[in-house]
Amino acid sequence: MQIIFEYHDVTASDRLENIAKEKLDHLHKKFNFIHRADVFFKVQNRSDDMEQICDIRISMPGPRLFASTHAENFESAIAETVRDLDNQLQKTKEKMSVR
Repeated sequence: MQIIFEYHDVTASDRLENIAKEKLDHLHKKFNFIHRADVFFKVQNRSDDMEQICDIRISMPGPRLFASTHAENFESAIAETVRDLDNQLQKTKEKMSVR
């Protein structure tokens, strides 16, 4: 699986990339039909402390999946976004097995 990282108003970080790669590799082992993941790290000024954003877009056969999370830190945002994608991928896999 190919993983592409993009940073918007954030300095590139090997630590964040390694955390995201580890979680996405786990998803890829569970759902081997994933071809590519695009990971976006952003910072957005907000009135609450949820300024760190992690967006992940998954490419696979059929429609792409997307999840986004605002959190106090990128680690939490990555974990929540991957959980959301796991749920979406599970539903997609169930639909694929029905056919």
